[in-house]
Amino acid sequence: MKTVLPLLLVATVCFGDLATDPILYPYGPSEGDKVTPKKDDGATSAIPISTVFIFFGKKHNSLYVNNNGVISFGVAVSSYTPNAFPLADGSPFVAPYWGDVNNEIAGTVYYRESKDPNLLERISNDMRKYYPNFNYRATWAFVATWDKVAYYGSRSKKTNTFQAVLTTDGKLAFIFLNYGIITWTTGKASGGDPLTGLGGIPAQAGFNSGDKTNYFNIPGSRTPDIVNIQKTSNVNTPGRWLFEVDKFRVAGGCVYEANFVKYNETFWKDPTCETKCRCNMDGDVECEEEWCSGNLLCQPSTWHYSCRIGIGQCF
Repeated sequence: MKTVLPLLLVATVCFGDLATDPILYPYGPSEGDKVTPKKDDGATSAIPISTVFIFFGKKHNSLYVNNNGVISFGVAVSSYTPNAFPLADGSPFVAPYWGDVNNEIAGTVYYRESKDPNLLERISNDMRKYYPNFNYRATWAFVATWDKVAYYGSRSKKTNTFQAVLTTDGKLAFIFLNYGIITWTTGKASGGDPLTGLGGIPAQAGFNSGDKTNYFNIPGSRTPDIVNIQKTSNVNTPGRWLFEVDKFRVAGGCVYEANFVKYNETFWKDPTCETKCRCNMDGDVECEEEWCSGNLLCQPSTWHYSCRIGIGQCF
């Protein structure tokens, strides 16, 4: 439960016009964007969209932009402490950075639906760069941008800037998650430090399809490492993640139990390192029995296991 406190007014940290950041697509008043309410845990009402957006086989004609770093389908999301995907309630949504935003303190959440030819051409060019075998031409986009937003309970000048872009050509559907400057992970009500915006239960990034099968957690989600998300990517462009969401396809690699694996990357899936897995170029993960070789030891490594030289060993 949150306690209503007097607002601590802080100056927005200025890093220049992030709308011109090459990672972020244009946004703001000059683009005709609308804004969400200046309200803690607030959201828009249902936003009708002129083009059907297919999200894991389900057709959507409306969506919500939520202040806490989420675009949702079907219902607004007021939850401020992120849960790991898949969600128990089956809510379908996209989470560029699900955390406890408070835009009453600082920042603005912009959004717009667009068929602007310049924007669609830029998206199409980016898509062809990341998916060279696709002759993709965007016909529609929805851009939501959290610009220099503060965290709940903030007693600092830290803010975050990030963006989600939904796009379709009428058949295929994709989501870009773009990251500007990220400096905080957690609001006070989620256990974060009011002075740093760190600690507690950090932000979650990725998406939840609603079917408990198709979901994805960007590496670092709900860990302190999420503050470095602008340095990560699955398309060799730091600060950008790209997903096909009409059906599940991730650019640049494979997904194993909601975790991203780069093409040709190997890992062991068990704590005794009996089964070695590889991400094949066709996007499938292939596993077979194979133990650590030589004097290598089985050691934990984030969500998987790897064979490495033990501490104190030398060869």
